Amino acid sequence: MSSAEDQAYLARAFALADRATVRVSPNPKVGAVLVRNGAVVGEGLHLGPGTAHAEAAAIAAAGEAARGATLYVTLEPCCHFGHTPPCTKAIIAAGIARVVTPIEDPNPQVAGRGFAELRAAGVEVVVGPGADVALAQNAAYLHWRRTGRPYVTAKWALSLGGQSAARTGQSLYMTGPEARAEAHRLRAAHDAVLVGIGTALADDPQLTVRDARGPSPLRVVLDSEARLPVSSRMLAAEGRTIVYVGTGAPLERLKPLAERAEVVAIGQGPRLPLNAVLDDLGRRDVTSLLVEGGATVHGEMFDQTLVDRVAVFVAPLVLGGRTAPPGVAGIGAASPAAGLRLRDGNWRVLGADACFTATVKREAT
Repeated sequence: MSSAEDQAYLARAFALADRATVRVSPNPKVGAVLVRNGAVVGEGLHLGPGTAHAEAAAIAAAGEAARGATLYVTLEPCCHFGHTPPCTKAIIAAGIARVVTPIEDPNPQVAGRGFAELRAAGVEVVVGPGADVALAQNAAYLHWRRTGRPYVTAKWALSLGGQSAARTGQSLYMTGPEARAEAHRLRAAHDAVLVGIGTALADDPQLTVRDARGPSPLRVVLDSEARLPVSSRMLAAEGRTIVYVGTGAPLERLKPLAERAEVVAIGQGPRLPLNAVLDDLGRRDVTSLLVEGGATVHGEMFDQTLVDRVAVFVAPLVLGGRTAPPGVAGIGAASPAAGLRLRDGNWRVLGADACFTATVKREAT
């Protein structure tokens, strides 16, 4: 089969993987297409932990037509028992002759072993086509597997003057309904959403997805002194909340807060150790984290090079004010040349607003 045909069927598999209507984490997005004699005989996608893997779903759909077919799958097939049996064994048992996939799965239980098992059974394995698409589609999963930490997206909204709030600190409804709906979709796409205590006190946000499809993410608050009121709207909203506090937080505040949220003491404060927070979230199977600020938290995240992606909403609004907060505070760069460069930038118009998304440009290691 030609390379062009391989690319076309892989594109179909990528599109299938994106059809999952809810987060599948901590598993990766995976789509699979079975082709025999130039015709698609089976398709499948993964719908989350505990459900059939994409390969198994495609094999079930194909039945006997899978024998001698080529399987196009967006990630290396698993070779271990988890919630479901190994896909490699299902592929071999079905008599599939060829497997085409973009990349290896960095899961230490797989990591090339799936390919080796298939080749040992006489299955032809082609690795590499569509690797760029695969890396982008599962950026959060791959990052989490390789680092043990969630993939961090920093999100904020700005006025045309670069302020993230008015001089009074108020920032609610700076953008219009289309941009707010997109912000909720962003939340729905992430395992967790994080804010600092300043934002929690100033805005009293719910941090839910509201009209977006899917469950609300885990809510995370950085609150070294345990100042989050038990009357906060997020503590009354559906879903879970974790509040990270300093080891010296007052006991009289901790007790009532612990009745409404999970309280985790980490670091001494007043600045909580962000690396330790990310490590702890990674151990909780949080693969993707949306950081919604405020400016202080964003500044620390960027100063410590912990951000992987940005989503910046720009409103047709002039706020002004020398004391109004910026989108990103912190120490900052000493010059434009020393600033953090972004790549793969994209602008979208959302009603009267615009949204800029891009990934952080990392030096090759």
